[in-house]
Amino acid sequence: MTLSIRWKVALAALLVLACGLLIARGLVVRSLDQQKLLQSSQILEARTSLVAYGLQPFLTQSEAVSSTPPLQAAVRDLSARALARVTIIAPDGRVLADSAVSEHQLATLENHRTRPEIQQAIATGRGTDLRTSHTTGERTLYVAIGLNGPNQTTPAVFLRLGLPMAALDHEVAALQQDLALAFGIAFLIAVPLSVWFAHSIMKPLSDIAIAAQQLAKGDHPVRIRTGSRDEVGLLADTLNHMTDQLRTKIEELSEDRSQLLAMLTSMVEGVMVLDRRGRVLQINPALERMFDITRMEARGHPCSDVFRHPQLDALVSTVLTKRMNEEDEILLHPSGRRLHIEATVTESDRENDACAILVFHDMTELRRLEIIRKDFVANVSHELRTPLTSIKGYIEALLDGAKDDPETNTQFLNIILKQSDRLNLILEDLLQLSKIESGQVQFKREPLHIHSIVERTLAMIKPLADKKGHRLTSYVEEDLPAVLGDEDRLIQILSNLLDNAVKYTPEKGIITVAAHPVSDDAEQPSMVTAVELSVTDTGMGIPEMDRPRVFERFYRVDKARSRELGGTGLGLAIVRHIAEGLGGRVWVEGNTPAGSRFVVRLPVQQTSQPVS
Repeated sequence: MTLSIRWKVALAALLVLACGLLIARGLVVRSLDQQKLLQSSQILEARTSLVAYGLQPFLTQSEAVSSTPPLQAAVRDLSARALARVTIIAPDGRVLADSAVSEHQLATLENHRTRPEIQQAIATGRGTDLRTSHTTGERTLYVAIGLNGPNQTTPAVFLRLGLPMAALDHEVAALQQDLALAFGIAFLIAVPLSVWFAHSIMKPLSDIAIAAQQLAKGDHPVRIRTGSRDEVGLLADTLNHMTDQLRTKIEELSEDRSQLLAMLTSMVEGVMVLDRRGRVLQINPALERMFDITRMEARGHPCSDVFRHPQLDALVSTVLTKRMNEEDEILLHPSGRRLHIEATVTESDRENDACAILVFHDMTELRRLEIIRKDFVANVSHELRTPLTSIKGYIEALLDGAKDDPETNTQFLNIILKQSDRLNLILEDLLQLSKIESGQVQFKREPLHIHSIVERTLAMIKPLADKKGHRLTSYVEEDLPAVLGDEDRLIQILSNLLDNAVKYTPEKGIITVAAHPVSDDAEQPSMVTAVELSVTDTGMGIPEMDRPRVFERFYRVDKARSRELGGTGLGLAIVRHIAEGLGGRVWVEGNTPAGSRFVVRLPVQQTSQPVS
């Protein structure tokens, strides 16, 4: 959990106060303890002198001082008078008398020569120490002095007085309790004062923080209001001024960005922006569609890692290295797209700024149309040249004398007439196709029944099929909804498809016409929205690579066989344009095991019914 600055300030103030109170308590207790110890030490010094005076009779004896009942009794009496523990210790550390133990326990006491106060007394004649007594278990202040006998230069014994500190400890403990109570009350009083003080300091800053959060969320009109004229007030005024400037800049940048984004989004051309190290800064939706990538996948990554196209990588490397504008055209695999790239270098040289802008023009359709145009020019020239050459050749033959032979004359004139009819048929189909493309042909939109159209067309084609021994069959589902179309144009579509099927199917083949309802509505797949009319044959078939182009003008899969059979090469182009003019579409599929299947999908009248 994150604390606010207000609570941090309050807690910091309370922490400082608590530390100060604890330090003050420690200093007071320490000062009292030192003062009491000094007083106790002075009192103990005086009592030690009195006790030493009381022991003089035992020191004047000629023999050495030893542990005796009179000495133990005297020590006990002096201890009662001095209100202190009295201990007599021999130079070797043996305890000769001790007011704190009985006489028979003296022998059990440990040697006192190692006691700090005795060590000091041996060294200097006087020693002090404050510690917990091993004998009484109380904290005790000790003072030890050496006592010399008559005519002796070294201490005969050592006198040690011990003053228990129980009273001092009790007094210090009482003082600590009083200080703890006083400091606790002071701390409790300081808590609300610290909170109020922190609130008064942090309230303007909190208002500034809230205003900054609103500003970050886009609430630009937010204003910071404070009556303070100190540094916080100056900060609020400065932030208000910055907010006004920021709002103006953001509005300008938002407007520019919206306009730029609208242009990039609406552009058909793909756009990519690179920095000086070749990393992608921005791409537009058109480029995403061209390379099938997303903006998140591309931004911030090197161009070579995103697109992985050697020719594009070489172009980018050249542009960034030479800092010159370049152009190139690349081919994408496996989509087959052809893209013309215009790379422009900017003047910026900063690390993350745009350094190069690449514009991708999709030339696929243009290149395809160029190929179609070239093929069309070549094909139409060839289609027109063939009958014209034939006509010219036979006319020249007639002029050279063949006209004088009636039989040859008639034969040549029939050939000329046949070639003229073929030339006229090509021109009529071209003219019809041109009218359809230019919108001069108005298609009717009448409800029609496919069954009657199929029957009429099959009756027209049957004589041609019978000549090659073909079997014509039809499978038209009952109760098909009416399609919206032009009867004459639909008969033209079906007759063209059947005529091609008869021409390109070997003798005794099977040609089938079928019709069934379909649905183009993904949300309601059971509702009929169109009718599919198909013509299937068992002929030579169309290779898969040629199927997309069979509806182009003059396109032939087998050029020699097509001309031999007398086609103009415009029939399927007319079929496609009529189907599209009626709001439908046409395509070709392979038939198993051999042949082709041409499918025309036509919209039905808007009384959709469930698909059976």
